[in-house]
Amino acid sequence: MGVEIAITVSREETRVAVLDNGVVTDLFGDRAKHKDFVGNIYKGKVAKVLPGMQAAFVDIGLEKAAFMHVSDLSVDAEPGDMLVDAEEDEKDSDVLRPKRQSAKPIEQLLTEGQELMVQISKGPIGTKGPRVTTYVSLPGRYLVFMPNVEHIGVSRRIARDEERARLKDIMRRVRRPGCGYIVRTVSEGVKEDELKSDVDFLHVLWQDILNNRDTLPPPALLHSDLSLSFRVVRDLFGKKVDRLWIDSREEYEAIRDFVQRFSPEQTSRIHFYDKDEPLFDYMGVEQEITRAMSRKVWLKSGGYLVIDHTEAMTVIDVNTGRFVGKRDQEETILRNNLEAAKEVAYQIKLRGIGGIIIVDFIDMEREKNRDKVYHALVDAMASDKARTRISRISDLGLIEISRERVREDLLRSLSEPCRYCEGRGYTKSPTTVAYEIFREIRRIGQSVDHQRIVIGAHPTVAELLQDEERQGVETLERECSAKIIVTPDDKLHLEQYDLVTF
Repeated sequence: MGVEIAITVSREETRVAVLDNGVVTDLFGDRAKHKDFVGNIYKGKVAKVLPGMQAAFVDIGLEKAAFMHVSDLSVDAEPGDMLVDAEEDEKDSDVLRPKRQSAKPIEQLLTEGQELMVQISKGPIGTKGPRVTTYVSLPGRYLVFMPNVEHIGVSRRIARDEERARLKDIMRRVRRPGCGYIVRTVSEGVKEDELKSDVDFLHVLWQDILNNRDTLPPPALLHSDLSLSFRVVRDLFGKKVDRLWIDSREEYEAIRDFVQRFSPEQTSRIHFYDKDEPLFDYMGVEQEITRAMSRKVWLKSGGYLVIDHTEAMTVIDVNTGRFVGKRDQEETILRNNLEAAKEVAYQIKLRGIGGIIIVDFIDMEREKNRDKVYHALVDAMASDKARTRISRISDLGLIEISRERVREDLLRSLSEPCRYCEGRGYTKSPTTVAYEIFREIRRIGQSVDHQRIVIGAHPTVAELLQDEERQGVETLERECSAKIIVTPDDKLHLEQYDLVTF
């Protein structure tokens, strides 16, 4: 089956799935109402400098001001003073951010109202605005161009030393003075004239951005990255992809023309999908999206994961469920944890979960078994493009993972907090609400003269008061010397109620 890319396009959104032997490994989405801003370059104005945080907020014309840390600021730093973070690495979807060597505090480098050219490195997440950097990078077909960094790197995924040396030699000949480049994975085997063509194209693009910067008042968009479909083709459609499916005739023709200009030999692997069944249904992607939105994920053995998102971290709990094993208990737990480790890595990457992740594996007594589970998780996460740190498993069976967060994860991008429970994930029980009503009646019953008390409550609570708690209502009637009338109101929230006395 090999590696396949499926692109489904509609008026309201574009969705992309990458499948490896039929298994969904990556999901991307871009909606017309909520565009992906990562990679866009703006001319902004410093709105506020925060010395205590060594950061600043920059107005770039979006709904929320952008956040910039001093480490993202290239002001007062010479190109030779900058080192590329994760040298000779390639982050196809991220903006490369060098390490800044200047020790000056941000209040000496920026003032409110100062104009800056910045690039979005992380999109808005939750209530936070985008994060920006002045270390601009422009991805091309074969190269990533870094005008502020004098550095030549080669993607780690190009493994052969001879090919890496060949590509570096070419780049030393065709590079623009004072500029940096990362040679991308798709450049393996590419000829010098193709790399030079990419250098020239990116240089012209950079000059256009500089011209816009000099003529447009802030805040202004100077450069917008390609649409999702074309970014996927540029970044992911390499020699290892067997087929690219597109269900839009217009997008199919545009992408074929795009690929024809850069890699004509790859056009035969681009296919138009014209069946009646939706593309994502046909390839089993919709089912996987539903599974990735679920709190509980079942394992093939009968065990399961429970994935909970909090404000500070994501917690993944591993359970044996129906898996009872055939030997001793420790062996059963080990097998369950090993299977869970692979699924945990898959779900983290598929859902795009970032930040702090705590995985609670089932406790194991033997140290060697803990090591097996740890190494299984490390191996499963090895293919992850996001920067990840994994701690060793603790005596309590916990593993801590720190994973780079660039965009909203799948759950947050496709859902919102429940308006009924206000994001708590639970509501008060009908009995609890009924007893709250009893306490409120006792309060007003002692201070007000009345003959009737009318209770308006959710139908579930009203039914409880009229049935199981009827004796409590009658007791209150005697205590308050008033008739209590219960009326169901389906417009009320389960936890809401009205009390009227007359």
